[in-house]
Amino acid sequence: MKAKKLTKETITGLGRSERSFPAFNVGDAIAVSQRIKEGNKERLQVFEGDVIAMSENGASSTFTVRKIGANSVSVERIFPYYSPLIDSIKFVTHGKVRRAKLYYMRNRIGKAARVKERVLTREQKEQKARTKRKALAKAVAQPAPEVQAEQQETS
Repeated sequence: MKAKKLTKETITGLGRSERSFPAFNVGDAIAVSQRIKEGNKERLQVFEGDVIAMSENGASSTFTVRKIGANSVSVERIFPYYSPLIDSIKFVTHGKVRRAKLYYMRNRIGKAARVKERVLTREQKEQKARTKRKALAKAVAQPAPEVQAEQQETS
């Protein structure tokens, strides 16, 4: 029996489903709502902190969130991006960082353990809104791939 050949794109796409989370990056502050099962009840628990690392490995993509808890005890949690237990991710603030991994934050205490917020000027906000509108208009104006295929077949 001959084995089926799978392409690299097919393999990386396995186990991945479309998630409607807002775009976030390392340094951003986010609030992750996770489903917790206790006995026969299910509840949502929110974990809010800074993203200190992201690992993009197809279906096993993860991101690490670090928060400062009670009595200045820091807590880190690694979340699988495609986990069905993650209910939602709420974006809080953009962080001003220059590195891909913020592991050095583990050695910081007090005010030094915070990520500076990236503040956008009015022009930058308007530019961002303009590009978003252009992308949306382009997506609406462009027909779906199935419709394009039908149009090419009829011509």
